[in-house]
Amino acid sequence: MSTENTTLPATTREIQLASRPHGRPAPENFRLAESPLPELQDGQVLVRNLYISVDPYMRGRMNDVKSYSAPFALDAAMEGGAVGEVIASRSADRKVGDTVVHSLGWREYAVLDASATALARTDLAPASAFLGALGMTGLTAYAGLLKVAEFKPGDAVFVSGAAGAVGSLVGQIAKAMGASRVIGSAGTPEKVARLLELGFDAAFNYHDGPVLDLLKEAAGEKGIDVYFDNVGGEHLEAALSVLNVGGRVAMCGAIAQYNATEPTPAPRNLMLAIGKQLTLKGFLVGSYWQYMGEFVEKISGWLADGTIRYDETIVDSLENAPQAFMDLLDGANTGKMLVRL
Repeated sequence: MSTENTTLPATTREIQLASRPHGRPAPENFRLAESPLPELQDGQVLVRNLYISVDPYMRGRMNDVKSYSAPFALDAAMEGGAVGEVIASRSADRKVGDTVVHSLGWREYAVLDASATALARTDLAPASAFLGALGMTGLTAYAGLLKVAEFKPGDAVFVSGAAGAVGSLVGQIAKAMGASRVIGSAGTPEKVARLLELGFDAAFNYHDGPVLDLLKEAAGEKGIDVYFDNVGGEHLEAALSVLNVGGRVAMCGAIAQYNATEPTPAPRNLMLAIGKQLTLKGFLVGSYWQYMGEFVEKISGWLADGTIRYDETIVDSLENAPQAFMDLLDGANTGKMLVRL
């Protein structure tokens, strides 16, 4: 076994799910605890996490309902993306000092099979980028736009939640690949200004009026061909009205509905999908891992030449991870929300 030094941690601090939230998560739903680390077995590594990711989809896993991903267990550490440094290894595939991405976040240290980690190419970008622009977040944007919405040059694209980690990349990828117009919505004037800095042709604050009116004004007479949906609700309804015949919708998320305690109504104008021959397709990034190599090759070039930029909102220390997650659901982040350990 190779180790960084002779003294390795025997325990780890972690965030556990103390109770299931009803509506918006609250501090009492989380617990900071200390748990023993299992002894390293053959083929395993011990990782010191550097950054952990908090993501909107985690809200669904806090509910005890059947879904595409198993619910978090009560009184156990939560899980999520993390990037960290290998400090001990019993695997020939991973050496001490390697930077790896894995799914045992929400804790300071993790023991896991080396095969459940991926090397982070820190020669391409800082480690934190592998939880965002060069990781699952970036692949979500890339695959959702190109493979799900079948974007083609000349398309006019609308992105909701456009100042978030995924949305900001969707808009920039669309511009890089020849979109005729890219429109974004966000929740503050500062975020709207940032979208324009990132190259969006138009952006609006959805608090300024009915989304339909704001979108019509931004799109003009030419309408939109692609809608990348991170929000659902009123945004989806507005997009259905403004989409052109043959338009496509990539349904990535519905953050407007994640904390709802009652069933939320469907768009009232869904019948438009028939006459306009629209395609609405939901997707999970896990079904598109085969495009990771293609994606990394393209986006690393765009990052290197400045075509694409990314933002991070960083919160320090593990004990603040629950608040960072709650703030994320309230839209407090610009770009990727990360917790630095």
